[in-house]
Amino acid sequence: EREKTRKEGRRGQGGGREAERVRLFAAPQQLFRSLPGTMISESGSFVKGLMLGGVFCVLVTLLGHIKMGHTTKPHEHRHLQAPKKEDVLNLSNDERLELSQSIRVYCIILVKPKDLGHWAAVKDTWSKHCDKAEFYSSENVKVFNSIVLDTDDMWTMMRKAYQLAYENYKDDYNWFFLAHPSTFAIIENLKYFLLKQDASQPFYTGRTETSGDLEYVNGDGGIVLSIESLRQLNKVFENPDKCPEQGGMIWKLSADKQLAVCLKYSGIHAENAEDSGKKDIFNTKPVGTLIKEAMSSHAQEVLEGCCSDMAVTFSGLAPNHMHVMMYGVYRLRAYGHSFKDALVFLPPPGSDND
Repeated sequence: EREKTRKEGRRGQGGGREAERVRLFAAPQQLFRSLPGTMISESGSFVKGLMLGGVFCVLVTLLGHIKMGHTTKPHEHRHLQAPKKEDVLNLSNDERLELSQSIRVYCIILVKPKDLGHWAAVKDTWSKHCDKAEFYSSENVKVFNSIVLDTDDMWTMMRKAYQLAYENYKDDYNWFFLAHPSTFAIIENLKYFLLKQDASQPFYTGRTETSGDLEYVNGDGGIVLSIESLRQLNKVFENPDKCPEQGGMIWKLSADKQLAVCLKYSGIHAENAEDSGKKDIFNTKPVGTLIKEAMSSHAQEVLEGCCSDMAVTFSGLAPNHMHVMMYGVYRLRAYGHSFKDALVFLPPPGSDND
C-alpha cells in the first residue's frame, strides 16, 4: 500500500512538471484566444505571427536567465602582476635556473587559408620561441603543415584546438597560449610574467574586458590558460548545456566570450595581466597605434605612456611588421647598454629561433 502511494506521488509530481511546461508554452495561445475576433481574423494573421514570435523570444530569454542564474556568483575583478626585479635577484642561481626551466609554453595559433601571409610570418618569427607551436587550420592548406579542424567557425575551432592540445600535451606543457595570426608575442616576457604563478591552479589571463556582466580575455591580445584551467575546461566541454559546441540560435557570442562563459561554469574567472607597475602587458593594438595614442596623451613621455617594458603581445600587425618587431626585439642592440636580466629563458632544444 505504501509503495502504491509513493508511485502515485511520483506520478503526480511528474504530471505537475509536465503541466507547468504545457501551461508555460500554451500561454501565447491563451493570450490570442482572449483577443477580440477582429484581431485573429484572417486579415490579422500577420500581426498574430509577429506577437507570437515576440512572446516566444521573451520566453526563451526568461528561461535562459533562469538557467544561468543558478551558477552566477559575484566576482571581484582580479589583476595578476609580473614579479619585481628584486624578487628574482633574491633567488639563488640554482633556483633561477630551475624556475626558468619549469615554465613550458605550448602555443596554439588559429588560422584560415585567407591568413597565409600572417601564417608564414608567425611561422618564421615569434612562434619559434614557444617550447612547441602548432597551427590549427579551418581546412587543409598544402603549403604549410597544420592540424586540420574541418570548420571555419571560430568558437568550434577554439574548442577543438583546446581539446586536442589537452589530449596530446597535458603531460608535456603547463601553460597554453592561444593567439590569432595577426598577434605578435614575446614568449620570454610571457614566461617571466608566469614566474610566480602556479600552473596547478586554474589561471585564465590576458587583456580582460567586460561585456555586460561577463568578464573575458580579449582573444586579439592572446589567451593564457594553465594546465589546470585546461583540464577543467575540457571537463565542462562534456556538458553541452553549460558549454555548447555551437553558438546560440538567437544570440551568437564571439569565441573569446564563449570561452569565458564555459570557464565561468567551472568557477574560473578572467584575470588581467599587468607588469609590476600595473601596466597592461597583453595589447590588442599594434605598437605603432599605441605610440600614436601616447603622443597625444603623454606628449612629454611618449614611450612611458605607450607600453610596458615587459609587454607580451601586440595585435593587428601586418606580416611585414612582424619581421620589423622581430628585428627590434631580438636583433637590434645599443652597444654598451645591458639590461643585466637576472633570468635567462633558453630556447627549446633543437629550435631554429633567434
